[in-house]
Amino acid sequence: MTDSTTTTAPAPFAEPTRAVTGGWIALFATAWLGIWMAQLTPVQLLLPVQIEAQLGATYWVDNVVAFGIISGIAGLCALIAYPLTGALSDRTTSRFGRRRPWIAAGALLFAASLFVLGLQESIVGVGVFWALALTGFCVLTAALTASISDQVPVNQRGYVSGWISAPQAIGTILGLALVVGLELGQFLGYAAIAVLLLVLVLPFLLRVPDAVLPTASKLTFAAFIEGFWISPRRYPDFGWTLLSRILVNFGNAFGTALLFQFLQYGLKVDDAETTLILLTLVYMVFVILASLVLGKLSDRLGRRKVFVFVAAALQGAAALLLAFVPDLTVAFIAAGMLGLGYGCFLSVDQALATQVLPDPHTRGKDLGIMNIATAVPQAMAPLLGALIVALLAGFQGLFILSAAAAILGAVAVLPIRSVK
Repeated sequence: MTDSTTTTAPAPFAEPTRAVTGGWIALFATAWLGIWMAQLTPVQLLLPVQIEAQLGATYWVDNVVAFGIISGIAGLCALIAYPLTGALSDRTTSRFGRRRPWIAAGALLFAASLFVLGLQESIVGVGVFWALALTGFCVLTAALTASISDQVPVNQRGYVSGWISAPQAIGTILGLALVVGLELGQFLGYAAIAVLLLVLVLPFLLRVPDAVLPTASKLTFAAFIEGFWISPRRYPDFGWTLLSRILVNFGNAFGTALLFQFLQYGLKVDDAETTLILLTLVYMVFVILASLVLGKLSDRLGRRKVFVFVAAALQGAAALLLAFVPDLTVAFIAAGMLGLGYGCFLSVDQALATQVLPDPHTRGKDLGIMNIATAVPQAMAPLLGALIVALLAGFQGLFILSAAAAILGAVAVLPIRSVK
């Protein structure tokens, strides 16, 4: 199918040279808007409230730890789902293309799991269906992210990758505003974001061409396990990029995953839900500006490392502010700094990652491994963060750890040689 969004997709494994159109980018961004709304609205609000209601704990740390355990279990699912989906989509010979069937399957699993999650009245049920929802998220985003290396030329990847991160902030604020503003409650909240996920992903699925792979080798268990390991000695730039991404995403996740609890229990804000929306709004503005403007500037200058370094260091500075000046006004300043740093990081680092992949025949699998470095920190940070908060009886240690991880992530990008 062809339309104004693209003409035809590049051949499988070919390096794309033709620029994608504004229509292609619009459909791509719309899909990510639905994805982030469906993933981050539960993380920021629906899940913590649901767990607190089911657990009935009198000590707030117990609620934080339970949220962390459920997120950690879901993170283990992501560890398998990302590279497995990537490897399978690299070899898919469907007449609909390599990535499209996995985008559809992931979206359906994600939406169905969210819908059922809203019906759960036990802590075990919440854990099971959130793990299934995150698995669907991983399947969907593994295939969608691979579309960048499949179809977007190198000199557009910073800008196009910015349209992954910009909708993240918008999706979060829209999801929170929808649930809180309309007072939807548990079931209707999950159901609404599940429906919106499908509605917003469907246009990309139907209108963007996906090259058909005529034949492919069968994926064996041994080949999958072997492909999971990419030697950092043989491919050092891939290794350094992966390490940097893990550290920076842990830094960001430690700084944001327990934000609702920090407002509620750390700063003792009376209306934590409304304040969370306002903080997210500030964060959103800076994420959008940074991801689009700095992503495009990175393309124009042909440089990635300096942008990633400064973006990661800025997130570290924001976390230190929260650690040593725990005040609501400072929290708004830190939200702007985090948004500026993370927005730039998401767009430019994604472009960087596509330029250090070892083999064009395994783009999906290799990007799946890269995506682990994003999803697993986001899933594991609530558990690790909750343990830190419980052990230290406060949030300061958590934000210090967030700063340390982000700053080390900035340093890790410096040894990369093949990309400026």
